[in-house]
Amino acid sequence: MVPTPFIIIGSGWRSEFYLRIAREIPDRFAAAAMLIRDPAKAQRYETAFAVRTHRNLDDLLRSTRPLFAVVCVAKNATASVLAELAVRKIPILCETPPAPDLAGLDQVNQLTAAGARIQVAEQYVFQPMHAARLAVARSGLLGAVSQAQVSFSQSYHGISLIRRYLGVGFDSVKITAKKFTSPIFQGPSRAGPPAEEKIIPCPQTLAWLDWGDRLGVFDFAHDQHRSYVRSDRVLIRGERGEINQTRVRHLLDFRTPMEFELHRVDAGQDGNLEGHHHKGVVGAAQWWYENPFLPARLFDDEIAVATCLEKMSVYAAGGADFYSLAEASHDMYLGLMMDQAAEEEKTIEVQPRPWAK
Repeated sequence: MVPTPFIIIGSGWRSEFYLRIAREIPDRFAAAAMLIRDPAKAQRYETAFAVRTHRNLDDLLRSTRPLFAVVCVAKNATASVLAELAVRKIPILCETPPAPDLAGLDQVNQLTAAGARIQVAEQYVFQPMHAARLAVARSGLLGAVSQAQVSFSQSYHGISLIRRYLGVGFDSVKITAKKFTSPIFQGPSRAGPPAEEKIIPCPQTLAWLDWGDRLGVFDFAHDQHRSYVRSDRVLIRGERGEINQTRVRHLLDFRTPMEFELHRVDAGQDGNLEGHHHKGVVGAAQWWYENPFLPARLFDDEIAVATCLEKMSVYAAGGADFYSLAEASHDMYLGLMMDQAAEEEKTIEVQPRPWAK
């Protein structure tokens, strides 16, 4: 297998995920080089990951032949970077969000209208347990899915999961939302565990997204990510059954209820000597998810990001969309409208934007 060569533009927090994945699975992916304008930061990356860095895009492209570029820059800088790459006809995998506001979303979608090839790395749907739940939901066991309650991640991330679970596209939707603030012990951040005992105010958003025949319930507290004292929740309902976290209930026929658990299978525990890695998710004597990157030692979010890289490799070679700029823009747009509905304390009916066409 020839590894897929890609370049990384920027040194945002997510860039390290791509570098770790390339280091862990060198037969599948190769981080050819990075564009980092700050020399000191570039030196740190070169030392930590043995990756070549450049200060400008032309130098980077003269020295590499990437299949695509991964963009990991601040959201306010994303539009200009996408435009630079689009002019050079390089396929792009962009980190979320593709723009910070509606004007920016309209601007970047003009690039795809002009022929740019852009996908967005919305990875949560590819995390093992979410992927397993989606497989169950799409299998028919639950019947037609009509409700998804998701308390997992912020704004557009949570909305992306809701839309995938419900199977809705760019349809118009009515959004009602409220905000609530409560105290919480501060948890870990991206930098690591908390440095001191501290109680902080924690904003929480609750929203109802009504597509008429399908309902999405969004619930997320700002400090929920990485929190020691807040957990995630997912509930998917159809007329024949439901998934409550990892418990699946469904009907074999109208008088025969069935239940099973979605179990994680991880190698390297107890007497298992296969090495430490995630194998997949099983339930009712079948695999609902199998890790395609065995036996690499990747945690769930790295598996999901690696799946984005794999799908981007196919897309850049002429394959189909897996999470288009239009879809990412729609989820971000719904997130913006959800915040507006909460601030104005009224229901907003959201119509599709031009990019939906």
